[in-house]
Amino acid sequence: MEEVKKEHSKDIVELWGFDEHRLGLKPILRRVWALKGKRLKVPVHHHYQWLYLCAFVHPESGQSHWLILPRVDVEVFNLALVDFARSVGVGRGKQVMVVMDRAGWHMSHEVVEPDGVHLIPLPPYSPELQPAERLWRLTRELQTRDLRIWMHWKRHRLIDV
Repeated sequence: MEEVKKEHSKDIVELWGFDEHRLGLKPILRRVWALKGKRLKVPVHHHYQWLYLCAFVHPESGQSHWLILPRVDVEVFNLALVDFARSVGVGRGKQVMVVMDRAGWHMSHEVVEPDGVHLIPLPPYSPELQPAERLWRLTRELQTRDLRIWMHWKRHRLIDV
């Protein structure tokens, strides 16, 4: 952080955390009635539906920026970075350092850092250092408590690729 402050001494420098969380539904298997001793064949379509909730968190102020993503890969991560940079006003006069884990799509050479955004990878196997990790407990509670929330998220994707 000191390097960025020295390089951009006249700019505001903020530290943010970033993480993704998979939300999804697995198929629910139901029981059927059958005569004693008979085994029924019931076709089941096993499939999963996933969405990814991603959050940028500013630990000092508690401010956050949320995105709902259809998948996670380098292309979508680049779009999320651009959207985040635009929403928090990164650029001339403001620099943002984003702390993130070492997921493959975060560490790819194809990742494009928007002007004013500096990505900082965490050490391997250190989720306890990630401020955004504390948010996921809340989303799991909401998801398991009310299926309507999941359906609402599915209808209102912010980035559709």
